Amino acid sequence: MTNPAAPPAATRWRSSRARLRDTLLAAAAPVVACAVALGGLTTWARSGAAGSPPRIGISDSRVFLPYGDGRYTSAYFRIANSGDAGDELISVTSPEMDEAMLSRDRSNGEGGASMTMVRSAAVPGGGTLTMSPYGLNVMVRTRARTQWQPGDTVPFVLHFRHSGPRKTLAVVVRPGSD
Repeated sequence: MTNPAAPPAATRWRSSRARLRDTLLAAAAPVVACAVALGGLTTWARSGAAGSPPRIGISDSRVFLPYGDGRYTSAYFRIANSGDAGDELISVTSPEMDEAMLSRDRSNGEGGASMTMVRSAAVPGGGTLTMSPYGLNVMVRTRARTQWQPGDTVPFVLHFRHSGPRKTLAVVVRPGSD
């Protein structure tokens, strides 16, 4: 016959040593899993497979000489990313411009073209984004009637989502001279 006053086996008191052993075994599994994951990530990063952040370089910066008394023109940049991770050009500013917007010109197939504003432009990891009058460019409106001459330089700041702002000087050129 069993003692009706005795607690069931699951609720009986266990010694401190047994409880400590069970606690350590329960904690060991996540600690071992984290150590294995950290070791794998460390090996991956040291082998060079983890990649590198975007490294942006800007070259071939030019801005077209506005026509006549006009204030509208366009600017073009070659943006190289020597890092492994991609980045995005999100805006362009200049102290000499009232307005600068990323735009894309497209042929309509009938001898004409259309222009649309774009929010950003991808700069792929290990790749280059080259702007041109026939694709992606920066449409700008100068602050006042410009007195630019071919060969003058105009400051621009290109703003990237991950790399932050980058300054460059664009050379003033006549359209069609590049």
